[in-house]
Amino acid sequence: MPGSTIDTDLLTRGGVRLDVEGARATITLDRPEVLNAQTPRTWEALRAIGEALDAKVRVVVVRGAGRSFSAGLDRGLFSVDGVGGTPGLFQLAKAPADQIEATVAQFQRGFAWLHDPARLTVAAVQGHAIGAGFQLALACDLRVLAEDAQLCMAETGLGIVPDLGGTLPLVRCVGYARAAEICVSGRRVDAQEAVRIGLANTVVPLSELDSAVDEIVATALRPLEGAVRETLALLAHAADGADLQAQMAAERAAQARRLQELTAGLGD
Repeated sequence: MPGSTIDTDLLTRGGVRLDVEGARATITLDRPEVLNAQTPRTWEALRAIGEALDAKVRVVVVRGAGRSFSAGLDRGLFSVDGVGGTPGLFQLAKAPADQIEATVAQFQRGFAWLHDPARLTVAAVQGHAIGAGFQLALACDLRVLAEDAQLCMAETGLGIVPDLGGTLPLVRCVGYARAAEICVSGRRVDAQEAVRIGLANTVVPLSELDSAVDEIVATALRPLEGAVRETLALLAHAADGADLQAQMAAERAAQARRLQELTAGLGD
């Protein structure tokens, strides 16, 4: 339930840190010794944050501690024993297909809430954003990259597929053909190319990454909350392929809600 207490032990086990200051929440992947590699416990912690954030939080920043955003899956997941007390991919592969899908669905919940137009989400990316790290950045509305950022969808090279919700925003950003090339080749996209092809909003020197994100947060918090929420929902509706008439109808309905909210409680 939004606004409920978050289990700090769960965050610690997942290698995730949460800081909330007023209308801003900052989520930090906090395993710098392994370049913030992710495990199922990471995704469980992210899911818990999404479920518990107070409604007053209007902007969420996602970042990584140390020199990388996230190097992707913890390589322990490819071992027989798994990692951190959680089963690895080999154990998961032994389950029936429907059980595998149900497990992956739970993993996906850690990222899915970042798409919710209820709040603006911003990825602050430095160093590596590989595989699951790239998908986490793609789950956010905006991506601000340091000049050293390297993005890569590495899954096919490992014999698996991107399964944390990253394929849809990737195609939305760069189109099918370029998304196919990025995924199949597994090559690294540097920061300048990322901006040029639409994967990132801006690139700044590493020393300016925090201040650039702070400026975006401040800008996003200036308009009235409902206006931003409704606008993000309209943009998501358009990105989902709505035709002109459907989009105009959605705009009319959103405007009606805004006008009613703005004038609620005022005299005739």
